[in-house]
Amino acid sequence: MNIEIISILMPFRNTEKYLKECLDSVLSQTYPHWELIAVDDHSRDSSYALVSKYSHADSRIKLIKNKGEGIIMALRTALQVASGGMVSRMDSDDVMVPDKLEIMQQQLHTAGKGHIALGLVNYFSAKGIGNGYLRYQNWLNGLTMKGRNFEERYKECVIPSPCWMVFKEDLYKCSAFDENRYPEDYDLAFRMYEAGLKCLPSQKVLHLWRDYASRTSRTSPDYANNSFLKIKSHYFLKHDRIENRPLLLWGAGTKGKTTARLLLENDCEFHWVCDNPKKTGKKIYGQKLRPYEAPANWSESPQSIITVANSKAQLQIRNYLNGKSHVEMTDYFFFC
Repeated sequence: MNIEIISILMPFRNTEKYLKECLDSVLSQTYPHWELIAVDDHSRDSSYALVSKYSHADSRIKLIKNKGEGIIMALRTALQVASGGMVSRMDSDDVMVPDKLEIMQQQLHTAGKGHIALGLVNYFSAKGIGNGYLRYQNWLNGLTMKGRNFEERYKECVIPSPCWMVFKEDLYKCSAFDENRYPEDYDLAFRMYEAGLKCLPSQKVLHLWRDYASRTSRTSPDYANNSFLKIKSHYFLKHDRIENRPLLLWGAGTKGKTTARLLLENDCEFHWVCDNPKKTGKKIYGQKLRPYEAPANWSESPQSIITVANSKAQLQIRNYLNGKSHVEMTDYFFFC
């Protein structure tokens, strides 16, 4: 029997408070053929000592030091020593459900190369989960249940960073963690799409995602909105921009202004539209804001980037564009 080893890449830094629960959940997996490559990213607490204790008790846990600094370098360091034919991720403050690896491995083995095995995720917190995180969880799980994650790739990160599994060959096909672009999980999701990988639908919660005030995604500037918009703008211009069509930018809030600046930095011409009478007619970054009814000749079939966050306004914009026979993810793209 050919046993498939799963390499689990797990950077950690100052997470001693949560590491025991995390490591115990890995040890409790029903699928036993795994290696956990735990990379210490310069912890200042007792995290390293705790993982060291576990690694001495179970040889499947490999403890190494980050060759550089930061999560991207830690992931590169882990992948360099990974021996498994399948690769997955884990966050050192999260929890795996017991059959996570078994289910994902079976699903990926059945589908073959060129696929991403996924699972549903649940946020949990000692202080309760805010509405924003619940909306993200429900939105992400809704995509994963249908395997349609990439269809909304410009809204938020569509691949849950600690709950995917691919063949190592496919990860290298995506250039793995070669890019120095944060948020690294969102950038990798776009490169998975770029490489043609297909998302496998899942109906079961496989990962418990911990939320707390000092979590990196809450505190690091690498995970701020402008970082997400840099990635969105980069891949939109690379994959989906049709140069011979006008481009409309909808919305002049914070996201709209940041997107406008990024488009200008990339020498991308656009018409800027909004429905705020206090802003229309004014110029921002030298670009005049116009009412949406007359920014360009609609017969030229412009593409649109929508940065308007209000859900009611988004529905109105979608209905307006659909009424002009425009198609989402071809003619218009929601950046929020």
